[in-house]
Amino acid sequence: MAKPTEIETCRANLTTSIPFSNSTLLAFCLCSNTVNHEGQAPALCSAFSADGNTVFTGGADKAVRMWQLGQQPANGVPQQIGAHDAPVRSVGYLPTTNMIVSGGWDSKLKFWDGRSPTAAMTLDLPERCYALDVRQNLLVVATAGRQIISYDVTGTPREAERKESPLKFQSRCIAAFPDMTGFAVGSIEGRVAIHYFQKNVPPGKESFAFKCHRQQQEVYSVNDICFHPYGTFATVGGDGVVNFWDKDNKQRLKGFPAINRTIPCAAFNAQGNMFAYASSYDWSKGSQFGSPNSQNEIFLHYVAEDEIKPKGKKTGARR
Repeated sequence: MAKPTEIETCRANLTTSIPFSNSTLLAFCLCSNTVNHEGQAPALCSAFSADGNTVFTGGADKAVRMWQLGQQPANGVPQQIGAHDAPVRSVGYLPTTNMIVSGGWDSKLKFWDGRSPTAAMTLDLPERCYALDVRQNLLVVATAGRQIISYDVTGTPREAERKESPLKFQSRCIAAFPDMTGFAVGSIEGRVAIHYFQKNVPPGKESFAFKCHRQQQEVYSVNDICFHPYGTFATVGGDGVVNFWDKDNKQRLKGFPAINRTIPCAAFNAQGNMFAYASSYDWSKGSQFGSPNSQNEIFLHYVAEDEIKPKGKKTGARR
């Protein structure tokens, strides 16, 4: 049985949302308060406002909720600002319009202004939303059926590109490039695809895919992708490993030693000098391998510049 859903947060340099897959969600900092979704329904996702003072969450209660940090809501349940007809799988904050976007298993993408329970706009998705990410005026959404849709959210949101995932298996996570020229998508089959929008392909760059999160003959899902301000990025997976990558030079910058539990999610702070990742069971092997006594933990890693900064292409023959 899953533990009660809990959201922990506070104000600090690090404002990182950590959604555990066993129904716990933490927005982690240095001190904490707690709130829950209604009926202690699992919280599936979270996002911060631009100033870091507000947390937006979505959950299995089909609600999109808003929590002003420093305030304790009545009954410990944050204010509901929207709803779907099925669980809310992913939320994001649009800094250019101060709106909240949510993607649900009802195959809907909804936009909210936080002041009305009626969606400002609703768009149909081709399938259930599995993941979304926002970067300034770019929104990317990965759905079931391996569909990926990008939107221009400058003013009224509009679809910019729709394509099938470059990967052959189910999408697990997606992240937009910091420069908004493309996105990275990870699958359940231990692969990441780097995709540039056709009109934005820089000279000498091309879309490609690579294998990762594999141990000998075992293949694990890529559970999360997060970009650093430098444009390099991290992946975490079901093998309990964290990797730092440089997509431009196609290099792995750093590999962390494996831990003894799966890693469902991770994030850099805004400054890029701290990296947080969570360990908990990701249900990839089914309920028989889950345990109500399993530990949920958050790890903080202080990021040295030489382990995340692009190093440039290697030249010369190996000796």
